[in-house]
Amino acid sequence: VNVTEEKFVLDTLAGCIEYRSLLDVVVNAFFVLDGRYCPISERNLYIVICYLAAFQLEELGLQQFSRIVKSLDAAKMQKFLRFFFNALYLNTWIKDEWSHFYDSLYVKENWIDPLLRWQPKVQKLIEQLTDKSSNRTTTVKTSMVTQPKEFNLTVPKPRAIPIPLPIPVLVKTKPVPPSTYKPPKEKKQLEEIKTKNRQKAEVKQVKFKTSLIPIEESIQLFYLYFLACILGVLVTLTIWAVIFLFHCHTAIFLKLKIDNIPIKLNAAAILREGALYQRKMEQELKRIENLLQGARDPSEFLEWQKQMRGKDLEEQLAEIECRRLQGKLSHEEAVLAHRNVIQENKKKADLTREEKAELMHQYAEKRLQEQKEMREMVKQVVEGHKNAKQAKIKLQKYKQQIVQEVSEENQELLRQALEEEEEKLRKRYELIQQIRAIESLPILKHKFVDLTETGGHGLICEMSIVELRERLTLLREAQKAAEEEKRDQIIHQKQAKEQLLLDKLDQISLFRAELGRAAALK
Repeated sequence: VNVTEEKFVLDTLAGCIEYRSLLDVVVNAFFVLDGRYCPISERNLYIVICYLAAFQLEELGLQQFSRIVKSLDAAKMQKFLRFFFNALYLNTWIKDEWSHFYDSLYVKENWIDPLLRWQPKVQKLIEQLTDKSSNRTTTVKTSMVTQPKEFNLTVPKPRAIPIPLPIPVLVKTKPVPPSTYKPPKEKKQLEEIKTKNRQKAEVKQVKFKTSLIPIEESIQLFYLYFLACILGVLVTLTIWAVIFLFHCHTAIFLKLKIDNIPIKLNAAAILREGALYQRKMEQELKRIENLLQGARDPSEFLEWQKQMRGKDLEEQLAEIECRRLQGKLSHEEAVLAHRNVIQENKKKADLTREEKAELMHQYAEKRLQEQKEMREMVKQVVEGHKNAKQAKIKLQKYKQQIVQEVSEENQELLRQALEEEEEKLRKRYELIQQIRAIESLPILKHKFVDLTETGGHGLICEMSIVELRERLTLLREAQKAAEEEKRDQIIHQKQAKEQLLLDKLDQISLFRAELGRAAALK
């Protein structure tokens, strides 16, 4: 680029950096209000345009500024310029926000008032950008339509006619054997054996009657036979008693021997066995207490409980049946309600159709009336065009007069603008010299730290490093004391547990001895 363009670019960059806080106010508000859908990558573009419009419009002139704006996207520039040159925004929040950084009177006189003076001319530029963006023709890329093609499928061969299957011939069934309807031979054999046995018994009975001995002798023989049977039974019972006593003594001896075998128990086994004996003792005491209080046979209570359960079951069945009938009734009611809703919907649909037809009729009448009014308006516009030619000639003469007056004023304004710009450049140069002088001063890099002072951040809980170290020492001592106390507590708990296990072992040995003594007595 040439020297002039390079100077313009550098001045613009320096201005954007210098007034960055003011430009951020406008651009951030634009992205929140009107530029919600604009990409954030275009932020720097809006910052540059805002700087040129706010601080360089007097120097550039409207023609040069318009050329820069028109070289960019018309729709984006039209949206941003309409937002920035809004008189309401300039007089309210933009002025208030800029007054936070600079004096409010300075902001109003040097920035807000010039922008308001340029606002009508910039408005014409915005209208040009609007026309340009609305008349833009967009080329739509037409995509090729896919033409479907038939699949190249193999033509199937004609199917052969299947050979009919032979009709199966039924196999002749065997006839029912004649033995099915005849009684079995075994039955006849059993009847013959029964008749023979009956005949033999009758023969033996006759022989016994003929060989009967006297009654006294038969009684004596009966007594002898009875005594012999009693003696045999007594001998057998004695033998069985001896065998039973031998087995009982052997079992008791083995049980005592097994009970006396020392078994090493762990803590869980000792506590479990102790709980078992404790539970047995409680059950026995409870049973004795119930017997002392006159406990009865629970059969009557069980019978009453069975009857009550039967009644509850009958009531539950009756309630289930009632619910089933209620469900049936509710289903029928729901069906009737559904039918009523359908009928109401049909009525509403008919009313809607009638209302729609009425509205369409009214709309048609309204359209006819509008067409008549448009025809009358067209006639009035044609007549107005005829009268506008004379007014246009008068307007041109008036504009020529104004141009002559404005050219003289423009020369004076241009001279004042040049003087103001030279004054600005001189002040800027002095400011740069002051900044460079400040930067050239030496900076102290070492900082002395006092460990007894706080950070000075204004917090309630802040403390110096010395105090922090003291508190850490106290916390470590407290933690050590808590650990010692917990260690002593664990040792005491362990000793108490060992004493409990010893007491349980004594109790278990006592119960075992009593059980062994009771078994020996039995």
